[in-house]
Amino acid sequence: MVSIPKPDPSVGETFAAFPPSVRKKILALRRLIFETADATEGVGPITETLKWGQPSHLIEASRSGTTIRLGWKASAPTQYAMYVHCQTHLVDSFRTLFPRDLTFEDNRAIVFQLDDTLAKEPLSRCIAMALTYHRQKAKSSSKRRRA
Repeated sequence: MVSIPKPDPSVGETFAAFPPSVRKKILALRRLIFETADATEGVGPITETLKWGQPSHLIEASRSGTTIRLGWKASAPTQYAMYVHCQTHLVDSFRTLFPRDLTFEDNRAIVFQLDDTLAKEPLSRCIAMALTYHRQKAKSSSKRRRA
């Protein structure tokens, strides 16, 4: 069983500021990030902090992946999202792998409706891809150089 850490006070305040229905969903997504990190070889511990005012998860020790942010906007009150760096090709890859299972926003996010049930299997795979993005990118660069 994965131990989910208590958030840093500033991150905890951000979670607490979400409406209760949003907080419940975002905390479930946070749990899935920690569970996936624990199950993914070579990722190591996650650092949780705020970036752009949103709870953000990064892998500082291994530097294996890109930051994953969790967010909600009052302008779209029935939605929340999991963001990755927009200059990666991750969302394009997610879209190719799971065109019917997940909903996407441009090249930066997977978007959820509050009444959605998390599609844990595809979402966990997307999280693992983000958590290992730099490692996978290095492998593909190495293969291209050898070819």
